[in-house]
Amino acid sequence: MARLKQIESFVAVAAKGSLTAAANAEGVAPAVIGRRIDALEERLGVKLLVRTTRRITLTHEGSAFLEDCQRLLAELANAEASVSAGGVKASGHLRITAPAGFGRRHVAPLVPAFLSQHPDVSMSLNLSDRIVDIVNEGVDCAVRVGDLPDSSLVSVRLAENRRLCVASPAYLKRAGVPQHPGELNRHECLTLSSDASQTRGWAFTIDGSVTHLRPAARLDCSDGQVLHDWCVAGLGIAWRSTWEVEHEVAAGKLVSLLDDFAAPPNGIYAVFPHAKHLPLRVRLWIDFLKHTYGDAAYWKHAAP
Repeated sequence: MARLKQIESFVAVAAKGSLTAAANAEGVAPAVIGRRIDALEERLGVKLLVRTTRRITLTHEGSAFLEDCQRLLAELANAEASVSAGGVKASGHLRITAPAGFGRRHVAPLVPAFLSQHPDVSMSLNLSDRIVDIVNEGVDCAVRVGDLPDSSLVSVRLAENRRLCVASPAYLKRAGVPQHPGELNRHECLTLSSDASQTRGWAFTIDGSVTHLRPAARLDCSDGQVLHDWCVAGLGIAWRSTWEVEHEVAAGKLVSLLDDFAAPPNGIYAVFPHAKHLPLRVRLWIDFLKHTYGDAAYWKHAAP
């Protein structure tokens, strides 16, 4: 029990940014939270937080440990809910968001089946390629593809995802085939605009480490599907997910480039503001996505 309290306090401090805020949320003195953090760091033998009079920041080890702790607490809450919910029916309104292209293909088609299983639940689905502020915009759960920039949110990994550099045969015949990521600035690159979710750029493994590049672009767009269509039409090189382009690559409409420099797979995640007292409808939605995306047959037969 003491270990769990230490982990819960660590996650609360990281999310709220101060011992006082975490203590107020739990109804204990800040010194209690401080002692738990000290005991956790002593037990692990590493410094997790850097505390000054003005702010608290995570160390490198603390950032890595935080993601595991958030996942552990979320899974514990789901395990308890699966037992305690019993015959309780999910109800209420569920607000979810997802990237536009992925949402159209792999989220929206799942909604009818979920609502059929839970007739007392209603749903709003927001599809957007910008990073939706789920806390301030009142969203219950976001599906996100790729790196997660906000560690204060809780996430559950739903499936693997890989990014590919792709171009049409017509474009490559006209402009040539890049042999190294450094050559991309000499090509027409099709990128997501700055208000979209691809904030860190295109990821490649160069000299054994992951490097993020932001190629110069003559064309950019906030909608990933438009970039996909432009790429198929031969307007340039795009950096897209396998779920979006694998059918075109298999059919020869697009060619995968720079495969020797491919970055390690990232993930498809369900992201939500906090794990504590998560409504049953949200837990069931996350479990529904995890079960669906965790089935390899789903991705094999998903319609292009």
